[in-house]
Amino acid sequence: MFTTRGPAFHELAVQALSSVERGYDLLAPKFDHTPFRTPDAVLAAVRDALTPLGPFRRGLDLCCGTGAGLGVLTGLCQERVTGVDFSVGMLRVAGAAHRDVPGGPAVDLVRADARALPFRDAFDLVVSFGAAGHFLPAERPALFTGVRAALRPGGLLAFPVAAPPRVGTAPYWALAGFDAAMRLRNALWRPPFVMYYRTFPLPRVRAELAAAGFSVGTVPLTALGTLPDGSPRCRLVLARRPGGEAAA
Repeated sequence: MFTTRGPAFHELAVQALSSVERGYDLLAPKFDHTPFRTPDAVLAAVRDALTPLGPFRRGLDLCCGTGAGLGVLTGLCQERVTGVDFSVGMLRVAGAAHRDVPGGPAVDLVRADARALPFRDAFDLVVSFGAAGHFLPAERPALFTGVRAALRPGGLLAFPVAAPPRVGTAPYWALAGFDAAMRLRNALWRPPFVMYYRTFPLPRVRAELAAAGFSVGTVPLTALGTLPDGSPRCRLVLARRPGGEAAA
């Protein structure tokens, strides 16, 4: 699963026994060489799905990590893109990879907790990749309320959600096993490391977004393929803050 440039097993073990923030600080230099980075195919599919909905002026990559989503935003936004994360290590790597480009949008990096965003009416587009499992279900209503406040009226929150694996398949048991191991780890060890793969069911998330004041829809990311029953392997959630038009 890992390249020779990725973390060794003992490095992952140290990360897993750390807090989320400290763990990602340690993993940051090698994060892009792990399977945990959002694949380029997903990034491209999201970019292509969002392009007809723009142009956008200002964008935010929520929980930006090493900045994979910043690359999507710089192709969609005209004025400024911002990455926010609470790991200094991840922000350092993102800053080295994404700098202001003449003729392109300005790039900012902000250290902050996504559950307490320091922005109000600031962005036309917010994207997030691979961060959902870091938020417990009880934390999501406040998270979505904060994102809504960070968006301008008419602004859009977008994030991909993969179809859950079929019950009984190898991927199903792999994710179930990971979550069970993580729950056991957090019951026995402090500080906790919150990362779960099966706590973000789309129907519930849609209801939570609606309760936070968004109008919610999804579009299939057809470039990522379909399941045997013809349903999409991945959908893009589009949650819009009601109000004026954000794209201009």
